[in-house]
Amino acid sequence: MGGPAVSEVRTLPVPEGLAGMRVDAGLARLLGLSRTVVAGLTEAGVVLLDGSPVSKSDRLAAGSWLEVTLPEPARPTEVRAEPVRGLRVLHDDADLVVVDKPVGVAAHPSPGWSGPTVLEGLAAAGIQIAAAGPAERHGVVHRLDVGTSGLMAVAKSSRGYSALKRAFRDRSVAKHYRALVQGHPDPTRGTIDAPIARHPQHDWRFAVVAGGKPSVTHYEVIEAFPAASLCEVTLQTGRTHQIRVHFAALRHPCCGDLTYGADPALAQRLGLERQWLHAARLGFPHPADDRWVEFTSPDPEDLRRALDVLAAQA
Repeated sequence: MGGPAVSEVRTLPVPEGLAGMRVDAGLARLLGLSRTVVAGLTEAGVVLLDGSPVSKSDRLAAGSWLEVTLPEPARPTEVRAEPVRGLRVLHDDADLVVVDKPVGVAAHPSPGWSGPTVLEGLAAAGIQIAAAGPAERHGVVHRLDVGTSGLMAVAKSSRGYSALKRAFRDRSVAKHYRALVQGHPDPTRGTIDAPIARHPQHDWRFAVVAGGKPSVTHYEVIEAFPAASLCEVTLQTGRTHQIRVHFAALRHPCCGDLTYGADPALAQRLGLERQWLHAARLGFPHPADDRWVEFTSPDPEDLRRALDVLAAQA
């Protein structure tokens, strides 16, 4: 018999980019929670700012410390079926399904996240996923951040799960992203080869750390604007937040990515409420017969609008 649910306590500093922001908006960005969830946490008195409880409308100050107690829900025995607005199924066969994930949607349920997930959306569409992998993320072989849009493949059969896991492990999957980064990377085409691990002081984000996991990102600038550069990015490895961490380490963070040091004034000017990062192309050997399959996704509307603003000001 399982024990009681365990609470998770997260302690993190308020970054400069969130100074002056309301607690519900800022904490939602930092932890990937909905503002409704954060409001509930403040009402429960489990959000502390420099040791004192705060309300959802209080303002954040740079350098202050947030302490949040997140209740860990009991793990569900099955994923609930909830339609997910904007989730598009691009391919569906006996072994796998490929979806185009909108921003604001997690790959699978997790503690502290009450928003929509890909697995819930697939369940609502009547698509049965392979009962392979951890219970809360059956069929999921790779993930995108809540704030990153684009292509994901999910396994529907044991064969599909094993083959896709192997393909990602062997790096025989082509993962291509589009990223709008601040400034102008020099050189305009290059490789970022730098190990990544959890930040030594802030476990809510990642960083380039000696002794971290090997991480390799290839990029090429395809269009330059006065304040930013649009890049095509190819991942050789697939670490958590890899593109965001690597470009931040070059001092060219993804536009809108306040967690990793993006300029909030530029983000506001571009109308960005998340990092400008999109999984635009995904290719891999099909589990059934090893034939190469490839899928593409156009830039979503919010990212196109940001490019239009830059182009108009060029």
